[in-house]
Amino acid sequence: MRKRAKIYLVGAGPGAKELLTLRACEVLGLAEVVLYDRLVSAEVLSLARPGAVLVNVGKKHGEQEKGQQKILRLLEWYARRRRHVVRLKGGDPLVFGRGAEEWEWLRQRGWEVELVPGVSSAVAVPGLAGIPPTFRQVARSFAVVTGHTCGEAGPDWDKLAGVDTLIILMGVANRERIAHELIAAGRNPRQPVAFIENGTLAGERVVVADLGEVAAGRVEVASPAVMVVGEVVRLQDRLVAQAETAIA
Repeated sequence: MRKRAKIYLVGAGPGAKELLTLRACEVLGLAEVVLYDRLVSAEVLSLARPGAVLVNVGKKHGEQEKGQQKILRLLEWYARRRRHVVRLKGGDPLVFGRGAEEWEWLRQRGWEVELVPGVSSAVAVPGLAGIPPTFRQVARSFAVVTGHTCGEAGPDWDKLAGVDTLIILMGVANRERIAHELIAAGRNPRQPVAFIENGTLAGERVVVADLGEVAAGRVEVASPAVMVVGEVVRLQDRLVAQAETAIA
């Protein structure tokens, strides 16, 4: 009798395959099926077991809920036919990725699930670009916030405005509005902002500006990018020298 499947909820990290955990590498080597998100890099997918079925389940804008239901159905469909099914999500599965919802749904239906945490892009991407989330006498607190919401209320920027370092994921499309709201909540318009595009990958680019420039629409950035707001951005020149200063 065929053994019941195990489903692995795996964090793909910020992009570079060298930043995967050892357990993630092991699990990808076992995988018969990998259902992966849009932001999972090709170099991470290359570590999957030869012959594994690779299924792109990245969601289209405006169809997130429909896409999520399809993912759940696919996970169960493959689990009935294979022993090792991997759900591969960018960064860490439990950080703004609906990983916990998938985990709960699968457990309610009786499937065995193993969580394999991943290195979160929220900390790793700025850090590798020379922007630490905290630094003695500069920043004692940081918060990770989503800049993208689907049918939900956005972050309470009034409450977040007092946090030393704000790390905003999926905020590129809404960057002008975010900057406006932070300034309205009391953040200094001259405070530096960094955008790290394609973090950890060959096409990485760092753009540095200030909140006022972002609010005025004078900063061109492409997704995916991590947005960092705070005085720690000024530390980059002391740690690395690769920033592109936005045109004022």
